[in-house]
Amino acid sequence: MIGPWIAAFLTLAIFSYLYKDNPFYKVAEHLFVGISTGYWTSMFFWTQIQPNLFGRLWPASEYNSDLLWYKLYNLLGVFNSVFPDGGIDKGHHMELLYLLPFALGIMMLLSVSSKLSWMARWGIAYTVGMAAGLRAYGFLNSNVLGQIKGSAFQIFNSDLPFFALAGESIFNNFIILIGTVTGLMYFYFSREHTGNFGKLSKLGIYFLMISFGASFGFAVMGRISLLIGRFVDLISYSSSTYNHATLWLLLAMIILLGYSAFSDKNNASEDESTMEQ
Repeated sequence: MIGPWIAAFLTLAIFSYLYKDNPFYKVAEHLFVGISTGYWTSMFFWTQIQPNLFGRLWPASEYNSDLLWYKLYNLLGVFNSVFPDGGIDKGHHMELLYLLPFALGIMMLLSVSSKLSWMARWGIAYTVGMAAGLRAYGFLNSNVLGQIKGSAFQIFNSDLPFFALAGESIFNNFIILIGTVTGLMYFYFSREHTGNFGKLSKLGIYFLMISFGASFGFAVMGRISLLIGRFVDLISYSSSTYNHATLWLLLAMIILLGYSAFSDKNNASEDESTMEQ
């Protein structure tokens, strides 16, 4: 039964920020950040580092206790859950090239040392550069080229209806063409936006506003659905099944926050009186 009480407390603690920044909110915030970081670190280690890094450096398929490399592995066997006996069986072959990312990862951990923190720059530079290159390629392939392919179509097609609320139609294709061209014209700054060119670029602004507004509305809908879910949980936790957890916690938080506000007001009044004297 303690689970619903904790869930109700954390939800109300986050909502208490609507009143002002307070200790309840800070407790929930720190718990969320700490638990999320710990969970993500644990999941990343057991799903990526242990099987994909250590599993390629010391694979079970090539285990040989006479090799110096595996003698080093046996020394690490004190951490049996990470380095099990006989090597790591994840279906990989030995790839010593993975010593490079292993070394860079260790160098990044040295950022906590004031004398050796300069070594962390190598790992960070490699990670940022590699991630930027991969993201740029992925973005170009999925967004830019995908948008170009989506905009390249036959406008006037006898097989398509002239108008349709959803799906392809001549009218919808024409709107996509106008929106794409005028939107690109708005971002063309080599020419002054005056005359007919300025009017078309202004039309592009309206298409951009509709696009950004729809994206923002979709994001808000997602957040509202999460909010509704939390309210549903709070209402269910206020029932007798959970010993009216929501009501008791809400009452306790209101009393404590009210007492804190009253104490702060009295302290402020005393400070003003002291300054006047």
